[in-house]
Amino acid sequence: MYPTLDDVQKADVSQLEEYAKMIRKRIIEVVSKNGGHLASNLGVVELTLALYKVFDPRKDVVIWDTSHQCYTHKLLTGRWDKFDTLRQFNGISGYLNPLEYEYDHFALGHAGTSIAMALGIEKALKLKKLNKNVVVVIGDGALSNGEVLESLNQLKAQKSKIKIILNDNGMSIAPNVGALSEAFMQLRTSQAYVKLKELIKAFLESSEAGKNLEDELRKFKNSLKAFVTGLDFFETLGIKHVGPVDGHDLKVLVKVFQRIKDYDYPVVVHVITQKGKGFKPAEENCVMFHSSPKFDPESGEPILKQGYLSFSDVFGQALVKIASQRQDVFAITAAMPDGTGLSHFAKAFPERFVDLGITEQSCVSFAAGLAKMGFKPVVAIYSTFLQRAYDQIVHDVALQNLDVLFAVDRAGLVGEDGPTHHGIFDIAFFKPIPGSKIFAPMNLKETVSILRSIFELNVKGVVAVRYPKESEEANFEQLWKESSIIDPFRWEIVRQGQSGVAILAVGTMVKNCLKLESIDPTVVYVRCVKPLDENLLKQLIQDHDSFVTVEEGVVTGGFGESVVSFLNSLGIRKPVLCLGLKEEFVPHGSREDLLKFCGLDVKGIFDNVISFMRKEVSTWS
Repeated sequence: MYPTLDDVQKADVSQLEEYAKMIRKRIIEVVSKNGGHLASNLGVVELTLALYKVFDPRKDVVIWDTSHQCYTHKLLTGRWDKFDTLRQFNGISGYLNPLEYEYDHFALGHAGTSIAMALGIEKALKLKKLNKNVVVVIGDGALSNGEVLESLNQLKAQKSKIKIILNDNGMSIAPNVGALSEAFMQLRTSQAYVKLKELIKAFLESSEAGKNLEDELRKFKNSLKAFVTGLDFFETLGIKHVGPVDGHDLKVLVKVFQRIKDYDYPVVVHVITQKGKGFKPAEENCVMFHSSPKFDPESGEPILKQGYLSFSDVFGQALVKIASQRQDVFAITAAMPDGTGLSHFAKAFPERFVDLGITEQSCVSFAAGLAKMGFKPVVAIYSTFLQRAYDQIVHDVALQNLDVLFAVDRAGLVGEDGPTHHGIFDIAFFKPIPGSKIFAPMNLKETVSILRSIFELNVKGVVAVRYPKESEEANFEQLWKESSIIDPFRWEIVRQGQSGVAILAVGTMVKNCLKLESIDPTVVYVRCVKPLDENLLKQLIQDHDSFVTVEEGVVTGGFGESVVSFLNSLGIRKPVLCLGLKEEFVPHGSREDLLKFCGLDVKGIFDNVISFMRKEVSTWS
């Protein structure tokens, strides 16, 4: 039988250790087949078990920041049998999801929001006169996030009693950066910490000594912290700071959590964990196994398509080529050098690269400073995370008339990570910014050509290049050789049809639209979403009776609305069908499943266009 919350709360430490083995085995088994966040979840197995031994998530409120480390939580809360469906279409999510379990509380996928949410919940509990503990589990990578620092600053003023479990594994996705990360590293590796950990463990061997541990060690601990790290960051904010604690020692974890449970003031418990704990390949390569592909559970070798390159990888390699010819190119990312392909740039030009951690807003303002001094900064951030920096894009870049290129990675439907990670709003939020330009390559070669052309032609202002989480069979050197300097603002007729309908396909949507031969439409590759290619559009208006726009983004505020608006401005009344994503949050699943779900696969576009043209087709092949 698999363990449940009730089992955990009745278990002794030896039983919890057995549960930890069972849970690790189950996580590795499923993630090897489905992909998912392996390293982070293996690192918090003991932490979760100890936490739920002391705090019952059905009675207390437990919030997992980002929530990509929630697999043990899911396994303990009635989803052991369903865990095989992890991240699959119509299966359970890889993140918290209140639709799956009442006490998941929030659907979270972005770092740094948890403490502010917890403060709101705690205030509501006080108003309702309900006595519950509010616990936050947050990673050290999120600690430098602005919202976290703002929230920590409020704990004392709000008379909070929140318990914060700081899961310190020295990693967010890429290695953590900044002064806070350096301070934690010094504390983790100091001999003083090692001695303190041994002393704590020895004291806890005796239940009587354990009860008096805080009083007996307070003076020593405070002087030790001051010696190792200087003035204690948390305690200057009025937050009790306990630790560091070994995050894989169940006995110590349970004792510490029991001790803090009844504190009537805010506390941070600093827990040291190892990403990938218990699975050697993940321990040795926790970056790759952060968001793991499918892999062999015995060897840990990833199961990858050979000879394929992602849009991210091609972007990164192309930027290196461009920067080798220009000294003003500077690259910036937010804790995603590998995911965005900028690890290539970081190796080639370390002096012109910076990873500012999970601080998307600061990344954009940092770029504004560089642009003000004449550099050509490139900010590479996933579309979903770039939403967090919208004010900085508008206020710090656009309003100042500065030149910043935004590499909008994971634009569109990202697949298994689901609604917190789909990049479906970027066209709609870039479009209204005065002077902004939005480009969408249809393939890898076009990605290289557009990037080269933006720099060669000195395209100015807020410039966004959006591309999906997709791969194509390709060789980069051949792509570079075949690419060219083009006019990136011009659209291209890639298929001339005779049916009277013109399909305007944004970026990679061209591929599916070209497979609609039986309808015989004209297919236009829209490489520039804004500004419109008005000259070609006017020509198309003369030659066609109706239009279909297809984009992998929300229809509301999207490209299709721009086309309708343009026709209206000319006083032209022709039917326009706008295909894209409806005003709803799209679930998780493979990209293929989600494109079908949204009607953006070949059959979905076909059916919509046929209905729009009021024609009947008896068969689909």
